[in-house]
Amino acid sequence: MLSGPRIQLRALEPGDLNFLARLENDPALWDAGDTRVPYSRHALELYIERASTEDFYAVRQIRLVMADGRWPDRAFGVIDLFDFSPANRRAAVGVALLPVARGQGYGREALNLLMTYAHDVLHLHQLHCAVAAPNTASLALFRGAGFVEIGVRREWLLAQGGIWQDVVELQRLL
Repeated sequence: MLSGPRIQLRALEPGDLNFLARLENDPALWDAGDTRVPYSRHALELYIERASTEDFYAVRQIRLVMADGRWPDRAFGVIDLFDFSPANRRAAVGVALLPVARGQGYGREALNLLMTYAHDVLHLHQLHCAVAAPNTASLALFRGAGFVEIGVRREWLLAQGGIWQDVVELQRLL
């Protein structure tokens, strides 16, 4: 478990099922991923079960739950490392928060905790992310944490409503 002033980052627990179902099945977040269909509770139960036993170096990803530091069972977001490249000591990072937790600095605190963990424990050299250009809050989050823009992928995402969106690529050396 990683602890900051207000939050904890911890592994997924079986008790996170309702939280994860709300988060994964929020259509407003679907544009950030490659799926636009809801996940069943059963599929999410299996995911939580696998996540508790899989090794980061084997599956090359980890999902940490953002929870209130005083009440660790109160989850409100996740932060992921994925596309881990052991040979190049880099990984992609993604952040997702329930609407009630947005704009309160939780993402910034989680990202700072994750960067320290990635550097000090996992010995990563860099993190990178891809953010839809209209997502100004996420762009501000990553830029505020020292990520720099390294490129733009034009009309990379087909968003809901058939609108093509650019994606901004950002990188942070640790």
